[in-house]
Amino acid sequence: MNKIKKAMILLFMTFMLTACGNVQEGEFNLWQSVIDLLSGSIKYLANAFNGNYAVGIILFTIITRILLLPILQYQSKISRKTAELQPEMKRLREQYSARDRETQMQLQEAIKELNAKHGVNQWAGCLPMLIQMPIMIALYQAVGATKEIHEGHFFWVELGKADPYFILPILAAFFTWLNSYLILQGQPKNAQQMKFLQLYFMPGMIFFFSISVNSALALYWLVGNIFAVVQTLILNNPFKLRQEREDKLRAEKAKKRAIKRAIKEATSKK
Repeated sequence: MNKIKKAMILLFMTFMLTACGNVQEGEFNLWQSVIDLLSGSIKYLANAFNGNYAVGIILFTIITRILLLPILQYQSKISRKTAELQPEMKRLREQYSARDRETQMQLQEAIKELNAKHGVNQWAGCLPMLIQMPIMIALYQAVGATKEIHEGHFFWVELGKADPYFILPILAAFFTWLNSYLILQGQPKNAQQMKFLQLYFMPGMIFFFSISVNSALALYWLVGNIFAVVQTLILNNPFKLRQEREDKLRAEKAKKRAIKRAIKEATSKK
């Protein structure tokens, strides 16, 4: 469900980008202050590198992701717990399989109790996206409102225009896919019901948005997703998680065999 919620948020963001583009100067002073702050931050970082606004956006993205790291780690923890609970969720759905209202309410209550027992808040998985969404919208507007950023360049692209060769969108989509792939590698195989959504739908959405907006936002997505890949490999290494899960499973099997052998030996002595 977490991935579906994120997809819905991304769809909502598309409408927000369009709507916010129609805000007239002088309206929503608080929002304009956010845009000015973001624009000023990028300009400050760019000026430290001879006015390179692409570098300014890259540094801004990295700093933002570092500041969000505790929340992003919490999201990863919740996602991992949710994946591990899927077999139990499946058992509950089989137990409360009737489609009448009363049974479905019992199912929801049972799922709620299961999540509470393991400290899982499903909506918490959307928190990083909800925080980043205003940043992305503000960045979209800041590029259009700030001449220096709008006319800045990143190799072959002008930051204020879409990438004519689709290279940034393709890279942004690829690193979205790569991060999803790595996360799936760390999940139990029986907990990968959202595999299609994670591996194909989300990267496709990122690609679609990236070709529809200015290259500054596409660059923001690209750097953010590269950061996410590095974060996953260092802090949530899927291969280490899978090895730990396999070691735990082997230990449990060995314990069961030992108990069975002990019972057999005790029975034979009688």
